[in-house]
Amino acid sequence: MHNNVDTLFDNLWSNYLEVTPSAIKVHELLGSTQQSDVINDHIALRTFNLEKVGLEKLAAHFLAVGYKECGEYHFEAKKLYAKHFEHSDPTKPKVFISELLVEKCSDSLQKIAKEMVDQIDEEAVTADNFLYSGTHWQVSNETYKALLEESEYAAWMSAWGYRANHFTVSINHLANFETIEAVNTSLKEAGFELNASGGEIKGSPEVLLEQSSTLADHANVVFTDGEFAIPSCFYEFALRYNKQDGEIYTGFVAASADKIFESTNAR
Repeated sequence: MHNNVDTLFDNLWSNYLEVTPSAIKVHELLGSTQQSDVINDHIALRTFNLEKVGLEKLAAHFLAVGYKECGEYHFEAKKLYAKHFEHSDPTKPKVFISELLVEKCSDSLQKIAKEMVDQIDEEAVTADNFLYSGTHWQVSNETYKALLEESEYAAWMSAWGYRANHFTVSINHLANFETIEAVNTSLKEAGFELNASGGEIKGSPEVLLEQSSTLADHANVVFTDGEFAIPSCFYEFALRYNKQDGEIYTGFVAASADKIFESTNAR
């Protein structure tokens, strides 16, 4: 496993850019092409709650570089469970890892998920590059579409596997923007489509966190029955508020995260 948190994030970032070219345009828009000038609030990763690749297996890679577990979240309708992790150095991005509760899904989805995970080499899960290793299996576009009917999350996993599902711009650290409305307006003027599920802005100052996100880019995936362009990854924007004790809120709001998941929905 990585011994360096920055190397890990650099690798996750370059892997994310491969299927999310719009991220560079976002940086140019927000005032910088240097990744270092845009502070990353958090990244999110997805998995299945199957023993070989459960949430804890992904978390181990972050615990090894100084992260600790901070909060847990339940998404009943989407059949997801999640935890978030923070680094001892508050300037390092927070990490949000979710897993699909496979046993709560249909028999056919369970079968597909287990077949995919069975193809992962046990050693691959602890390898340095696991969190940005993509898929360890091949599925057909038919299978992808069948999964999509039941769980967008499972379909996304089948096509993209292990990689950052999104990075998140910390609006608090932007030089040229102070509000999430200003960021959203700038994005829309530049031609970006925003995720409007639950409103363009999820959350509020009252819950100490406001979030918005672009709709996922489309990128080509080579399925067993051909190559198709499908939603890949997206970019999120977060503005955090101070708690009553004056410290900035570092958690997540389940109701908002629930809608953020929909940024990868097909449109």
